[in-house]
Amino acid sequence: MKSVDQQHVLSVKDLNRYIRMKMEGDSRLSDVWIRGEISNFTHHSSGHMYFTLKDEGSRIRAIMFAAHNQRLPFIPKEGSRVIARGNVSVYERDGQYQFYALHMQPDGIGSLYLAYEQLKKKLEEEGLFAAERKRPLPLFPRTVGVITSPTGAAVRDIMITIKRRYPQVRVILYPVLVQGKGAAPAIVKAIRSMNEMGEADVLIVGRGGGSLEELWAFNEEIVARALYQSMIPVISAVGHETDFTIADFVADLRAATPTAAAELAVPNASEVKARLNQLERQLQQGLQQRLGRSRERLAALRRSPVLVYPRRYMLQHAERLDMLKIRLQGALRTNISLSRQRQASLKQGLIRFNPQVQVESASRRWDGAHRQLTAAMQSLMRGKIQHLQSEIRHLDALSPLKVMSRGYSLVYDEQERRLIKSLNDVQPGDLVNVKVSDGRLQCQVWGMKEDDNRDE
Repeated sequence: MKSVDQQHVLSVKDLNRYIRMKMEGDSRLSDVWIRGEISNFTHHSSGHMYFTLKDEGSRIRAIMFAAHNQRLPFIPKEGSRVIARGNVSVYERDGQYQFYALHMQPDGIGSLYLAYEQLKKKLEEEGLFAAERKRPLPLFPRTVGVITSPTGAAVRDIMITIKRRYPQVRVILYPVLVQGKGAAPAIVKAIRSMNEMGEADVLIVGRGGGSLEELWAFNEEIVARALYQSMIPVISAVGHETDFTIADFVADLRAATPTAAAELAVPNASEVKARLNQLERQLQQGLQQRLGRSRERLAALRRSPVLVYPRRYMLQHAERLDMLKIRLQGALRTNISLSRQRQASLKQGLIRFNPQVQVESASRRWDGAHRQLTAAMQSLMRGKIQHLQSEIRHLDALSPLKVMSRGYSLVYDEQERRLIKSLNDVQPGDLVNVKVSDGRLQCQVWGMKEDDNRDE
C-alpha cells in the first residue's frame, strides 16, 4: 500500500473553499442569466429570499439577498417563471453550489400580468386610486402640458385636436421615451419638471397603442407615484381602449386615446361660442320680457285711482291724521298726570327715608332703649345686692369664727396642716396649735383621757 503524503491531505472545508474559489474565478459563472420556474420559495423574516429554480431537466438552489430583492418590480411566488441574473458559487458549510441572484424579472406575458396585478393591489390599498383625491380639470386652461414621444402619432393627434378645438391655448411639449428601459425614469422626470415650472394648468401623459411590453413604462411604480404626487391635474392618455394601465388608475382622469385626452383637456371653442351666443339670446329675451312686464305695470299704475285722484286719498289720510293727533294728545296728558302722581309718591317715599329723619328717629329709639336698659340694670343690681347681703349674713352665721366667739376653739397639729378631731390624732408630748377667736395658743399634750360616755 502506497504511503499517504500528509502535506497533500485536505480538510473538507479546504476542499469546499478551493472549489468556491475556482467557481468565482470562472468568468462564465460570475455573470450568468438563467431561466426557470420558482419552487420551494421562502421569504425569510430577514428579507432574504430562498428558492429553487427548475426546468424540465434539472434544478438549482438559489438565494436573493434583501439588498437586491427590495428593487424587484413584482413579488415572486411559487410557480412563477422568471429570468434571473447572478453568479454561481459554493456554500462552504454544506458543500453545495447555488445560484446567487442579483436581478430578476418575470418571464413572459403571464409574469408581466402577475407583476401588474400585484402592483395594482398594493397601490390600491395605499389609496392612490381613491376617487375622493382626484381633482377636477380646469374648464378653460391657459396652458396644456403634454408628456409623450415627440415622434409618435400620439403627439400629432393631441396637437391637432387641441389647436382645432381651442386654438388660443398654449401647449408645452416635454419629449420623453415612452417604451424601453429608460422610459419610466424619463416620464417621472418630466412630470416633476412640469410641476416645478408651474406653467401648465393640466397635463396629458401618454403614448399611442402597443403591446403590454411596449406599454409597461406606464405600469411602473415610480410613474404611478409621480402621478400621485403631481400638483397639476393629470389626464392619462395611453392609446388602448379595452385595457387599463396603472397610470390610468392613478391619474385624475383617464382617456381611451390621445385624441380623447386632448378633447377632455380643452373645451371646443366653437361650442363655447355657440353656447355664449345662446346665452346672449336668452339674456336678451329675458330682458325684453322683463321690460315688457315693467311697462305693463307702469301703465297699470298710471290708471290707478290713487294717481288719478290723489286729493281724495290725501283727505282720507288727513282725517285719519287728525284723529291720531287727538288720541296722541290725550295719551300724552294721561301719561303726564300719571308721571306727576308717581313723582309725588316717590317724593313722599324719599322724605320718609331721608337720612336726617332716619337718624333722629334712631336717636330717639336709642334714648328710650338706654333709659330702659339703665332702669333694668339698676333693678337687677338692687336685687343682686340684697341677695348678696342675705348670703353674707347666712355665711356669717355659719362661720367657725362666730362659733369660736362663743368660747369654742380649733386644735391643729404642729404644722397646722391637720385638724385634731380625735385622741388618736395625737400622742403625749406632741406640740399642737389651738386657734381661738382672737389668736393661737402653742401647747403640748401632757396627758390624754378618753370620755366614758362617747358612745351615748
